[in-house]
Amino acid sequence: MAFYRKNIGGLHQAVRVAAGIAVAIAAFVYLTGAAAWLVALGGGGFALTGLVGYCPMCAMAGIGRGGVS
Repeated sequence: MAFYRKNIGGLHQAVRVAAGIAVAIAAFVYLTGAAAWLVALGGGGFALTGLVGYCPMCAMAGIGRGGVS
């Protein structure tokens, strides 16, 4: 039972996962301390939205699969 409807497509999901992982890795390579962890958490959140196929910000903006919301 899903509590959400997927609102991003397959290619969009793959790009989100790849970009999120890249940002998280780059955070630890180029930053130190708390800044690295904060940026890495942001990248992880971005990747997570790609993994589950649902983006709350896209839903609020009315962007999604299946035509006009």
